Amino acid sequence: MARPVTCTAIVLAAQRAGVVNPLAERAGVSHKCLVPICGKPLIVHVMDALAAVPEITRVRISVEPEAYDELGELLAPYRERGLAVDCVPSSENIVESVMQAARGEAPPFIITTADNVLLTSDTLDAVVAALGEADVVMNLATKPSVLAIHPEAQRRFYEFRDQGYANCNLYAVAGPHAFGAAEVFREGGQFMKNPGRLIRAFGLFNILLFRFRLLSLQAAARRLSRHFGLKVRALVPADGAQAVDVDNERTYNVAEMVLRQRGQGT
Repeated sequence: MARPVTCTAIVLAAQRAGVVNPLAERAGVSHKCLVPICGKPLIVHVMDALAAVPEITRVRISVEPEAYDELGELLAPYRERGLAVDCVPSSENIVESVMQAARGEAPPFIITTADNVLLTSDTLDAVVAALGEADVVMNLATKPSVLAIHPEAQRRFYEFRDQGYANCNLYAVAGPHAFGAAEVFREGGQFMKNPGRLIRAFGLFNILLFRFRLLSLQAAARRLSRHFGLKVRALVPADGAQAVDVDNERTYNVAEMVLRQRGQGT
């Protein structure tokens, strides 16, 4: 398959219903995506990375309608530069929010979050290239590369046979047919509370292989490909900072440090 000519990016910017985000409360803003870091709101850092990739011609931001007005002012400069950007109402469920944002838009889709402030155009470019040969693309950074950024950059890792990996909150799907793999997360992915659902989603044998670390990351991607009938590609960016998003005060400080090292601080 050839590298896609155009892509639609979906940015998840909503927050949990009834929950006041501590970072937003501290900054005096309504949504975490509006929290400033190094002189710019979180979502602007993400938009800058997306806007730097020529193949990304449309951006759909999934967020509560009450944030539309504030976001409209931030998004105006991108629209003036020719990037099609609009907001769509989010859903209580993450997968439903993605499906709703994708509805009526041209594939393939690149999916990320509004707090993924260390996202780079190089990482996005690698995802676009991978879409030329895969149905689903996921990004995971190695444990050593993440901890090299800062010892507190990430505390949770998926342990595979080869080593540990951290999720980069960056995915891509080639089209509607590939969303089938995401359907297992429609109820929020509460697998640990429902082991039977976990087994139905991935198969008992696969779960045992993951649990006892009998698979490398790439071997796991191959098994998932066979299980879902899709070609799943696992990318491993060299930059461990790609696995650091702004979840709390600790990761805010780490992300701010990296942005200043990149010369993006004010």
